[in-house]
Amino acid sequence: MHEHELSAVPREARALQGRRAGVVTRTLAAAVDAAVIAVTLLSLYLGYAGVLFLLDPRSFSFPDTQLFRSMLVAAGLMFVYLTAAWAVSGRTYGNLLMGLRVVGVYGGDVGWPRAALRAAAYIVFPIGLMWVAVDRRNRSLQDRVLATAVVYDWRARTRRPLTAG
Repeated sequence: MHEHELSAVPREARALQGRRAGVVTRTLAAAVDAAVIAVTLLSLYLGYAGVLFLLDPRSFSFPDTQLFRSMLVAAGLMFVYLTAAWAVSGRTYGNLLMGLRVVGVYGGDVGWPRAALRAAAYIVFPIGLMWVAVDRRNRSLQDRVLATAVVYDWRARTRRPLTAG
């Protein structure tokens, strides 16, 4: 890129483009994603309570939230959110804010099956993210097992058009 061209990527960040992200950036992205799920769950709960209130306002009381059931719903919602985000664009909302993208180790898309396996591993064993702090190549345990990487990537994804032949 020439100096006179405009770029959405700050000059200081350009050197990091394509490099693997560290534990701090990835943890911040995960915290944003957890907040997205928490807000979504709260919205679903309040929406459900609102429907119950509309159906029978005289005997309304807020629905009971059993911890185990709530955790299962949260895990299911997180699984769908992570799988869809990583398979479609390689980024969750937290990744987008932090300038990260999940890719295959050779830079390609993750795809639906690997995104689903990665999401499941992320939910079942979230402490695996901390392996990034000790790995020389900034890989989590999930990255090592599923051949993925989390890289700094501020650019919009461009799809190459299909060509004949």
